[in-house]
Amino acid sequence: MTAIISTPYSRDLGDELRHLRETSTQFNGRAMAVQLGWDPSKVSDIELGKARASEVDLVQYLATCGKNIEFVEEFRRRYYNAFDLYFAQMPDKLRTLTMTEAMATKITSLDIMTVHGLLQTRGYAQELFVDGQIEAPEDIERFVQARMERQTIMRRPNRPECVFYLHELALRMPFGNAVLWEDQYLHLLFNTHILRIVPASVSAFRSACTLYEFGKASPVVYSETDTANVYAQDSVAVARTRRLFQRLDAVALDAEQSKRKLAEYVSALREDPHGRGTDLA
Repeated sequence: MTAIISTPYSRDLGDELRHLRETSTQFNGRAMAVQLGWDPSKVSDIELGKARASEVDLVQYLATCGKNIEFVEEFRRRYYNAFDLYFAQMPDKLRTLTMTEAMATKITSLDIMTVHGLLQTRGYAQELFVDGQIEAPEDIERFVQARMERQTIMRRPNRPECVFYLHELALRMPFGNAVLWEDQYLHLLFNTHILRIVPASVSAFRSACTLYEFGKASPVVYSETDTANVYAQDSVAVARTRRLFQRLDAVALDAEQSKRKLAEYVSALREDPHGRGTDLA
């Protein structure tokens, strides 16, 4: 077993091992350690994703859970890169992202083309999937529901400290109808204490990203595209992202200014229900 810096994916797979133990055996963590001849801390560290299990350890653990060789090989393949400081997943693999958000003590994001998933209304989220025409129609409701369930962290008493930077361009994307957009604008207005609008005149930023910070684990930079979700825990990536948010802090509207800007979009929409928002030209 090798002690190493944990990553979002190592914590995800460690939690998967814990779930296997709890559902496939009658052992608690200490009893599992006795069964395997390990120190109890070894079971704990592996299940928390804080230490990399050797191939032998992994086989012994999964065999104790009653898993066959096919299951072991599939899990070992996923586990192989679990501790990489850069890794990518398919967009429909949401377990790692959900755990990352649930564990974060601070979330800072920049979004340019769309509203951040934690601030989307159900109608907006559904229209994004429909308009994208990438996901199979029968899968869209499942993805929308998963996005809504992720938002439960925003209602926790101990929710993470959040700052969402949203470029004004996202308020003008040409999809959906007036009812959808009014609902989304009002939802953002309700959250302006954690939202800062980046004016349309500021065009230096090219890609969205989110910085997740934790009480004990290392910070993680996350970005998503239509083809992959990318996690970066390298110190250089984190430092560059911190500089990005320092720059955004200097150019973005403050909470009160953001509220006024959103109110302009709501007013313009109500005056002209066939159009949306203010002129960004």
